[in-house]
This record gives sequence, C-alpha cells and structure tokens, in this order.
Amino acid sequence: MGLSNGIVDTLMYDFLRKSGGVAVIDGGLATELERHGADLNDPLWSAKCLLTSGNLVRQVHLDYLEAGADIIITASYQATIQGFEAKGFSKEESEALLKKSVDIALEARDIYYEKCGESCRPILVAASVGSYGAYLADGSEYSGDYGNAMNLEFLKSFHRRRVQVLAESGADLIAFETVPNKLEAQAFVEILEEGIKIPAWFSFNSKDGVNVVSGDSLSECAKIADACKKVVAVGINCTPPRFISGLILAIKKVTSKPILIYPNSGETYDAEIKQWVKNTGVADGDFVSYVNKWCEIGASLIGGCCRTTPNTIKAICRTLPSRSA
Repeated sequence: MGLSNGIVDTLMYDFLRKSGGVAVIDGGLATELERHGADLNDPLWSAKCLLTSGNLVRQVHLDYLEAGADIIITASYQATIQGFEAKGFSKEESEALLKKSVDIALEARDIYYEKCGESCRPILVAASVGSYGAYLADGSEYSGDYGNAMNLEFLKSFHRRRVQVLAESGADLIAFETVPNKLEAQAFVEILEEGIKIPAWFSFNSKDGVNVVSGDSLSECAKIADACKKVVAVGINCTPPRFISGLILAIKKVTSKPILIYPNSGETYDAEIKQWVKNTGVADGDFVSYVNKWCEIGASLIGGCCRTTPNTIKAICRTLPSRSA
C-alpha cells in the first residue's frame, strides 16, 4: 500500500540535509503572473492561466528556480474540479487541468536541470491544494468562516478527488496551503490517510499572530498535522512578516517536524474589491532582515507568498549562511 512510513517520514529531512539545513520555497505566483500581463480577475485566479497561458506559468516557475528556490509550488491553489466544472469543463477535462499544473512545474524543473547540468541542487515540486474558501473566491480563506452548516464529510468529499489526482501526477509532495481552520485541517489529514502515496505539508494562516484566521488555536491545528505520519512539515503562509517569529515558537512547542514559513509581503488584501492595498507591506530588504532570525528560532523552509517576487527569493538566498557560499 504505497510508501512505507519510513520513506515518507524521511523525504523532508533528506532534502533539508542536501539543501544545507535550510531550503528555499518560491514566492508569489499569481502576483508574478499579473506582472507578466495575465488577467486573473476570475474565480479561478492563477488556475485560469492553466487554461490560457501555460507557458507563462512555466516561465514564472523557471524565474523562481533561477532566483534560487529549492521548492516550486504548482498553479493549482484555486484549481478545483468543481471550479472547472462551473466553467463548463467535464470531470475528465477538469482532472486533466489539475494534472497539467504539475506537468508545467515538472517541465520547468527539467528545463532548469538541463541548464545547470551536474551542478544542480535537488528541487522538489509541491502540488498546491487551497482551502474550500479559496474555491469560493470570496475571501473566506482569510476568515475561515464557512458557516455553521459546514461539516467534516462535506469538506472531505469536496477535496478528495482533487487530492488524489494531484498525488498521482508526479509531484513530490502536496502543499495544503492557507488552511484557515481546524475542521479543514482534520479533513485533509483524513484524506491523506485514505491511501495517498506522497507526503504533504500543512501551512496555516494567521491575522493576529496567535490563532489561525478562523480564531481556532494555531497549536491545536498544528497538533492535528503533527499527528499524521504523512505530514513532513508544518508551518505558516500568507501572513504578515511581523507575526512570524511568535508563530514559529508556538508551532515548535507542538511538533518536532520541520517548520516552513512563507509570509506575504505584509500588504493587506481587500476581498471586497479583490485587490491588494498598496503601501501596507514591507520592502524586500526589510522582509529579508527577518530571515536569519526565523531560521535561528526554528524555521527550516523559507519562502514568500502573495506579492513577493523572484527578487525576494534571490535576497533570501543571499542572506542564508548555507547559501551565500
């Protein structure tokens, strides 16, 4: 039945050892696609580019690899079978689009490997799974409020097939990202334990530096992820940099698994107008000034989320002692 626990458990430890103790995750995908001219004003968000601009997605993955990223995350955060079906695609076409998100990232890795030959560092492809709130495209992944009628079985049936398709697509691991509440964390764990053959990381988001966005305790959410043998790293994404240190310390109390953090630029997202509010973030230099502190207190995978760019990732690589050589 798939990989033994031993193999799954060591994937991230082995990778981190080869990466000098700290691995670099890529930065924002959607905001980079927009910078290249893609129009993402659509419920599918960056997944829209799977339909219209695969080459652009591949180029952004390559930009991040060239900037120094060790892990690239696929353009499937908002890609759901239900979302594609709402656009008129069949179930088979929808599943093919999910697989395409991984194919594009694998192609980018192959192109990069061809360029750098023998001297290449190892690179992982993480298949992104966004929360139910990301599918709703109403900003509820930033509140975690799915209403009182929401239950575990609904979330499992919503996510199950998508996770299965991504797990069988050639990705190295699944990235459950921007997980906003305890219920969804539990749903993801139960799906993983139904026979998913690749490992996963869990990444939560917080807007107060204490709890996840729904108000559920971050420690309780991290414990749910920690208890699952398939989970190889636990952490935080899409959260302002100023909160990260405290959140790392909170996670460290409940897990000995590697801790990953990829904050956003600190800017605020306005769900009403579906835009980022300018001048609310931190500059790359300020963002990077936190990086060594985060490593010192326990983070071993570091990257950027919304509004960070290949320049942010370059700057992170430059500041890491394991990389500057």
